[in-house]
Amino acid sequence: MAVEFKLFAPRNQKVALVGSFSDWQEIAMQKGEDGYFRTNIDLEDNEYQYKFRVQSNSPNLKDQWVELNDPYMTEMDLQTETGVVRIKEGNRISDTYVWQHDNASLPSNEELIIYEMHITDFCGEGVDLETPNKFKQAVKKLDYLSDLGTNAIALMPLTEYAGNYRWGYSVRYFFALESSYGKPEDLKHFVDECHVRNIRVFLDGIYNHTDDHSPLLKIDRDYWYYHDRHYPDDDANYWGPEFNYDNYDETRNIRPTWEFVRDVVQFWIHEYHLDGIRYDAVRQLNNYDFFQWLFHQIESTVSHKPFYQIAEHIPDTADICKPNGMFDGCWHESFRYFLKDALLGESVDRDEFKNAIAAQPQGYAHTTSVINYLASHDREHMIVELGDQGIFDQAASDRVKLGAILQFTSPGIPMLWMGDEFAQPTHKAEQTTEPNPLDWSLLDHEFNQDLLTFYKHLIALRKQQSSLRTENIEFFHEHPDHPILAYVRWNDSGERVVVVANFSDQSFDHYELPHFPADGTWRKWLSDEQITAKDKKVVITLPNHTALILLQT
Repeated sequence: MAVEFKLFAPRNQKVALVGSFSDWQEIAMQKGEDGYFRTNIDLEDNEYQYKFRVQSNSPNLKDQWVELNDPYMTEMDLQTETGVVRIKEGNRISDTYVWQHDNASLPSNEELIIYEMHITDFCGEGVDLETPNKFKQAVKKLDYLSDLGTNAIALMPLTEYAGNYRWGYSVRYFFALESSYGKPEDLKHFVDECHVRNIRVFLDGIYNHTDDHSPLLKIDRDYWYYHDRHYPDDDANYWGPEFNYDNYDETRNIRPTWEFVRDVVQFWIHEYHLDGIRYDAVRQLNNYDFFQWLFHQIESTVSHKPFYQIAEHIPDTADICKPNGMFDGCWHESFRYFLKDALLGESVDRDEFKNAIAAQPQGYAHTTSVINYLASHDREHMIVELGDQGIFDQAASDRVKLGAILQFTSPGIPMLWMGDEFAQPTHKAEQTTEPNPLDWSLLDHEFNQDLLTFYKHLIALRKQQSSLRTENIEFFHEHPDHPILAYVRWNDSGERVVVVANFSDQSFDHYELPHFPADGTWRKWLSDEQITAKDKKVVITLPNHTALILLQT
């Protein structure tokens, strides 16, 4: 049965197909008025490799013949670095995987507790970078994440890149899974196994730029990219050739970059049953008309299940989140910025700090509007930040726990960076091509196990107390001379949770807390100790660098 091969190259003169099915001899392709070159080949059921040969229309390659992979290829052979096409019963297929858990119950956006990971580094030390088994190894650790209590995994980019290890932010092939991680069916099995454990899966999407060897650069650079840099004076935020979202093809009445990226997003959601996308470098991409159009285009693909549209916009801004913008939420960088300084004992603008904790004073309308983190792939683990300031051992653990309590009891969605929960002590790698694996042997040590147990209890608390998943927060106390503040969270059913945070070096044996939200009996979290509030006042013991959580009984 004839199988169609096509390449969109509207301003190119000639394109040919080569592949293992033709002994790598050229097969002519015909150009249609829609800008596609096409040819049909009779192929038996099998797996084949193929490429295109294109007469380039790029300025630096004008009219030269270049050989390149299909920008739409969905799999690359790891050894030959050529596109793979599989044929079964006369049709192209990605694989033969049969989904098992599509009907699994998944948490709503409001219930999310996210765990960000790099799939290779998550597997731990001693991983062979060349062996394409990363998803298979990661599946074995999903029960660990379930026991921890996380219910969403945020995967760093999975698209094919140069070499066998990178962070993944220099994309070369947008539809192809990074071949060193595994085959498409391996990722599908990973997602399926997440879903049966009620864990959602998000993907980090890079749609601002590509690496320097993207096939689109060789086909027709100025059709797809800005001729020069989008922001010539912003070297710090230039990561590669930048897509031109302003280009409009009048002949075909399309915006080519818009349609290409839409195809990418739809493909990953549909093919791999993903539950959310994090859009990298939204501020640099800077085209909100595109995002509005994109979300409308993919609405039918995601409308049947919970889905989370996340923006990375540094500095963070409420303007891009609903109801003002189109994103469900964004990374809340200001939360970490102020909290880190407070944990390190540095001077912090108290009003700005409280605004970042509460989020609504910054303009964020919903719990899902902000994702709060102490660390991320871009930011050091808090245990590392403390160590760099000479704060180690129990003193560091106490401050990490203090930060974690604020993270999990503030309005917003909490996100862990892999290893946060057991004090992974390594700095970020200096180069994004340098592996930085988790050290799972740390869990053999009491110090690390203690922190892991603390995180498990804290995650369980957030799940048990629905008030922590609302937008409701009120600061009712702050000390005039010491960095101490207290706030209350509540829901419409009358549940209340009080958090008292002491960022100072001083401990207080009899700390009087006025303006307490409600009289009656309260219980200290992780303790049987009860406290009685009377006349809107309580007296508590408040150790240094500690946050107390009080639960109304």
